[in-house]
Amino acid sequence: TSAFTLGFLLLLQVEKDPFHESEAKPWFCSTIAVRTPEDDDVFFPCYKWLSRGDLVLLRGGRVSQLWKNDDFFAYQFLNGVNPYMIRRCSKLPPNFPVTDEMVKPFLAKGTTLTKEMEIGNIFIVDYKIMEGLPTTVLDGKRVPLTAALCLLYMTNEKKLRPLAIQLGQQPSQDNPIFLPSDSEADWLLAKLHVRHVDTLHGLLVSHLHNTHLVAEVFAMATLRNLPMIHPLHKLLIPHHRSTLFVNTVARALLYGPGRFFDNSSISAEGQVPLMRRALVQLSYASLCAPDDIAARGLESVLNFYYRDDALRMWNVIHSFVTAVVAYYYPLDSEVSADSELQQWVDEIFNYGFLGNAASGFPSSLQNVEELIKYVTMLIFTVSARHASLNSGQMDYLTWIPNGPLLLHLAPPTAKGNTTMEDILTTLPDKSFGSLTLNVSFVCLAQVSLGHYPQRFSEPAVLRMIEDFQAELSTISDAIVKRNEELQLPYPYLNPKEIENSVSI
Repeated sequence: TSAFTLGFLLLLQVEKDPFHESEAKPWFCSTIAVRTPEDDDVFFPCYKWLSRGDLVLLRGGRVSQLWKNDDFFAYQFLNGVNPYMIRRCSKLPPNFPVTDEMVKPFLAKGTTLTKEMEIGNIFIVDYKIMEGLPTTVLDGKRVPLTAALCLLYMTNEKKLRPLAIQLGQQPSQDNPIFLPSDSEADWLLAKLHVRHVDTLHGLLVSHLHNTHLVAEVFAMATLRNLPMIHPLHKLLIPHHRSTLFVNTVARALLYGPGRFFDNSSISAEGQVPLMRRALVQLSYASLCAPDDIAARGLESVLNFYYRDDALRMWNVIHSFVTAVVAYYYPLDSEVSADSELQQWVDEIFNYGFLGNAASGFPSSLQNVEELIKYVTMLIFTVSARHASLNSGQMDYLTWIPNGPLLLHLAPPTAKGNTTMEDILTTLPDKSFGSLTLNVSFVCLAQVSLGHYPQRFSEPAVLRMIEDFQAELSTISDAIVKRNEELQLPYPYLNPKEIENSVSI
């Protein structure tokens, strides 16, 4: 509690006392609440283990003040908890008939939608993967889930803003295209439906399927095919720590009939077909950060902090893996001749990705370069990629309107009829909001990226690990320094905050 006016609280710095005389045991900080003299409660989620001398910078739970804002809505596609959907749009899909006349008021003077697409200023988010899924039944009716499309525009001021929203894949008179010039309630409700589907996609596809379940495939293959004395087992086993345990708990508490997500718009009946679709769409390139960024045309987008930090993390992991792999495999022939390594890769391809050659996942590795990229992809996926999806959940999703897992009313079929009362009716009630806030987190003691306890004995490899840790520390310092200049810091890929494995 503070007796003095604190202004607009954005950040809170917390340090576990390095000089306290008590025993130096780590403690788990969940949330810090600050009550201002104006009787406002500001919550700073932490959900981290803190050791003596640790210092963390927490972002205040102010999403409630920003969620209606167009800039913040668009910002989350770049730096929120699902930065894997947005891509540059050079041609509109035929089922999203946005016209120049519709968006002319929101573009720079003298330009057109076609010109802006040619320049590279138009972006799109498409949730076709969510179309037609069986949804939860409440009061005898299926709740809505929209396979929305959203068009975004990078303005001359280098701000990304939503340009048009269609709440369904098939255009029709009953499926209008919503615009920023529509009534406040119409436009807000359209954005609410997009946030709804993006939240569910982020949690179930990007997070659960593409990190947790993929990490489980990697872990099982390592345990089944690489003996403990194998250098790749030594390198990878710290990156499988607690993954099987966490996924087992998630199955028991979160996913499946009668569990947490059965209370979202996508019940257990819909989760299975969604996982099947996600598996078909997942590609090797999409898990390799440089390839993914390039495929989505996002190399030059400004203020894309996820991309900046993800590429930093990919490059430093790649450098470390290059050194270690080259030490144990100096020749390409040694890679192709390693039967245990080949069985490991083959099992991941055939059992994890069902032998789908179109996915681009290799069924064998024939040279050192291929092995380096593959191991880099694995370590990046279970550490940095998972952190980008997991660490911001408390910041962005605990304010229910910004991350609703359930909506009650279907999208409007015409403009001009929506009221603020309709929006309140569309949102889940307090009991479901409470359920969302109290979802169980399995909190284990953190092991940060780059720790390989008692795995290697070779002095050369131990030096490589030390160099890797030093480079991670340098990146951490750079991210902290950058974040000091940002109104909304992006701390989720700070190496000190990245778990070594999918363990939470």
